[in-house]
Amino acid sequence: MSQDVTRLGRHDDWSGVRAVVAGFGVSGFAAADNLTHLGASVVALDETSDGKEEEAELLGVLGAEIRLGRGSTATLPDQVDLLVVSPGWRPTAPLLAQAHERGIPVWGEVELAWRLRDAGPAGRPAPWLAVAGTHGTSTTVAMLLAILQAAGLRSIAAGSPGIPLVEAVMDPAPYDVLAVGLSSLQLHYVESMSAESAVVLNLADDHPASYSGPTAHSDYATDTGRIYDGVRKACVYNVADPETERLVRDADVAEGARAIGFTLGMPAVGMVGVVEGILVDRAFIAERQSSAAELCTVEDLASDEPHVVADALAAAALARAHGVPQAAVRDGLRAFRQPE
Repeated sequence: MSQDVTRLGRHDDWSGVRAVVAGFGVSGFAAADNLTHLGASVVALDETSDGKEEEAELLGVLGAEIRLGRGSTATLPDQVDLLVVSPGWRPTAPLLAQAHERGIPVWGEVELAWRLRDAGPAGRPAPWLAVAGTHGTSTTVAMLLAILQAAGLRSIAAGSPGIPLVEAVMDPAPYDVLAVGLSSLQLHYVESMSAESAVVLNLADDHPASYSGPTAHSDYATDTGRIYDGVRKACVYNVADPETERLVRDADVAEGARAIGFTLGMPAVGMVGVVEGILVDRAFIAERQSSAAELCTVEDLASDEPHVVADALAAAALARAHGVPQAAVRDGLRAFRQPE
């Protein structure tokens, strides 16, 4: 008899749960490792074995079954309660088709991580500030992390880029808040995630090759837009990219969530933007109808290139939605330096 995994969290008994993890890269290993620690019976599958021997040996010692090599993902094993897929798996892949035919839940690592969050000493799980988009995700997440840390918050970059989300939420010392980068491929398999605030930086045509055919861009946009579903505080969008605002309008958000634009020009009420070389906030201050609050200057940033300024505005908006003071935004952005 199959088990209902949809009701299980990190403090529940996973013994007897039979989980298959498809894809044995970084996120796949994290999912398999933590499911094994929770007591589940895990089978990890991957078409390649190159560079995966050490991780396979480790998980084998912990009791997981590892099947690597050509043909290992062709057939879904018998008696499975949950399939966890790594980013990039096509919904039409035989393994997923078999899971759907048998009524087996299919989660990505992001969905698994969301379900394994722990309330911790604060009495609530660490909120997620989520970032997606074709370009600039890594920079924006790094800027956001710098701001959060400047505010004295225990935070980490997780997802893409960063450590696997499952690792972040399973850390024995809970974080105050997570700076989460998410790709469209990761978001495709999200069901219940509800970020505190989220941004889609842009939607360009050079999307992942996994999207093909006449509906490629539409499918890519739909997956990316999932980041806004369930948002509780702020859906941040790019004023220069109307498609990102459309995704906000189409999203099913929590009551009270706000739409916040970011622009390289003078911001309207409810936006962040730039005025005479100063990054300003007209969204998160009481006097936003008549004035703006200074966050930092363009000279404070690692570069005055427009895309860097735009990423800084997006990161600042997410941080301000979380309640980070203006000074911490300035200090974090001053401290941030782009990787060599």
